[in-house]
This record gives sequence, C-alpha cells and structure tokens, in this order.
Amino acid sequence: MLIFLENAQDKIDFTKETENIIKMVIELSLKKENFNIPSEISVTLLDNEGIRKVNKEYRNIDSPTDVLSFPFVEMHEGTIISNVGDYDHDEGCILLGDILISLEMAKNQADLYKHSFERELAFLVTHGLYHLLGYDHQDEESEKLMIGKQKEALKEMGLDRVGL
Repeated sequence: MLIFLENAQDKIDFTKETENIIKMVIELSLKKENFNIPSEISVTLLDNEGIRKVNKEYRNIDSPTDVLSFPFVEMHEGTIISNVGDYDHDEGCILLGDILISLEMAKNQADLYKHSFERELAFLVTHGLYHLLGYDHQDEESEKLMIGKQKEALKEMGLDRVGL
C-alpha cells in the first residue's frame, strides 16, 4: 500500500503524529476489509478555503466541507465491480483514489464535538477511505453499514467515542 500525503495548508500544524494517524487508519481499515490488492491512495490536507474551491468546482457547492473523496476504481462495498482503472506500472499497483481533508474543519469539528483532533482526523480519513471502497450513505441502511465500519476502525485504534 502506497500512501501519498500532501500538506497544502498552513493553518493547522502538520506533525509526524498527524501523518502516522492518517497512514495507520488507512492501513487498518483496508486490513479490516481484507483489501489486499496493491494500491495507491493520495491524501491532500487543505484549509477551508482550499477545500471550498474544490467543492465548488466538482460538486457545485460553494462552501467548505470536511472531506471529499475521488475514487478512481468503481467499487461496491469493498469489491471492485469494473475495470481497475489507472494502474501505476512503476509501483505495480492500482490507483485507488484521492482523499481531501480540511484540517481547519477537522479542528473546528473536534472542538464542537468535544473530542480530540486526532479522533476527528481519523474519522474523516476512514470516511473518505470507505467512499473510495464503494461505501456510501445515501439511505439509512447504507449509512448504518458505513458508519459501523468507521466506528470499528476507530475503536480498534482507541479513538472511539460514545454516541457517534
């Protein structure tokens, strides 16, 4: 598993701990899904203005959001259902997709929900990753499944909270 991380913001300190949380939650979640296909994921950390621009361009929503996912492979609940899409021949892996996270929004939400920044960041990473894996929350049943998987990963990392 290759994880490319880009910090494209300067509002929230980007530490080695932040980097480790992102990588650990991706690796743990993929392991829990038994997703063993060599893959590459890109994670870009933005501020609210940066993610607002992307949200406007791709979703026509002119406001910041916490996380955006751009899957490169068509999947449904952890299973590839079509062509694998882009393939990195140099690295020998499929390009799974991009996750964009506003660290500024993550900090604000951590304060709002009265839990740690690390917990909020891990939640957003799992949320973005499960979208890349073809999970969604368009209806109550699919939302329950996706959120349940996120909760399991956070609990295993010791970052769960009651009432999520």
